[in-house]
Amino acid sequence: MESSIRLDGRGPVSTAREAVVRPSTTHVPDDRALLRKAAELSRDVNTPRAMIYWTDLIASAVIGYGALYVAATQQQTGVAIVAGIIAVLALYRAISFIHELTHIRPSRLPGFHLGWNLIVGIPMLTPSFMYEEVHNQHHARTRYGTADDPEYLPLALMKPWTLPTFVLVAALAPVGFLIRFGILSPLSALFPALRKPVVERYSALSINPHYRRREPEGDFRRWWHRLEAACTLWAIGLVTAVCTGILPLHAFLVMIGVVSGVAVINQVRTLVAHLWENEGEAMSVTAQYLDSVNVPPPAMLPMLWAPVGLRYHALHHLLPGVPYHSLGEVHRRLSAELDQSSPYHKSSHSGLPVLLRRLIVSTLRSGR
Repeated sequence: MESSIRLDGRGPVSTAREAVVRPSTTHVPDDRALLRKAAELSRDVNTPRAMIYWTDLIASAVIGYGALYVAATQQQTGVAIVAGIIAVLALYRAISFIHELTHIRPSRLPGFHLGWNLIVGIPMLTPSFMYEEVHNQHHARTRYGTADDPEYLPLALMKPWTLPTFVLVAALAPVGFLIRFGILSPLSALFPALRKPVVERYSALSINPHYRRREPEGDFRRWWHRLEAACTLWAIGLVTAVCTGILPLHAFLVMIGVVSGVAVINQVRTLVAHLWENEGEAMSVTAQYLDSVNVPPPAMLPMLWAPVGLRYHALHHLLPGVPYHSLGEVHRRLSAELDQSSPYHKSSHSGLPVLLRRLIVSTLRSGR
């Protein structure tokens, strides 16, 4: 479910010129000193704090659903638009916790996985199984940036038309979710031959069209089936409520619009989460870090479009187990400890415009 505007003052900041000429990081060897220092400086902040997680999630959901209700029922267009924007941003923050679920064992945050699914995952038809056992493959050293990575495409090396298409497809996400759970789930239960493609191709939040998911096993299979059944009932219930007039069509369309807005913001963030320069080779951890993006404070906008620690996406690739509320502190420590020659500073970027410009220029060159 990573970048925008950075002005840290410590590490070098990407400029528009750098965005064009900076060399590829694909073949960079591991910087052992950086890896050791990152592990050392994060040891005391590795524990997820339940109060922060629950408070943040509940506050985001209450604001988001409250604003959604106002947007769906308000007669004044201006007020409805403002409420809709607030709903998109708040629900985007709430749904972004799905990323945390994939890195934190349920035993470390008792009840949070179930709570998140009840509050956000099922109502927004994005249950956690769509990301669990998928996102961890993106962090596997031998998979990152390769054809086996579900969350990687060499976007910087693709044709220019792929970028707007990449974003526009996300706008259709709510319709896709309704089809996935309201139609494909019940049909695949009735026709076993359909189940395999549904699991392989339509059960993961991935961007790699060649990725195929395996059938779940053991306890995770039971968890998956329960969440899928709940989402199926919710999807069918929503459509039935609209068809019978219980839920006004206008309100339903506003809901679709808000979920679409959430998906589009996330897709734009995804465009600048990495530099997308790898052509399929396995990369060192340091190379993966340099292919990823940090957008630290004092910039304020990343709080909105790269929430729940996603503004520190590069640092997250160094330390995937560090909870989101500790990433800012770890970044401050590393920035203070490491000298200016350290690769650590090279993943901090000045903002969304620079990163988008770099990506666009690269695709234009690839298209020639």
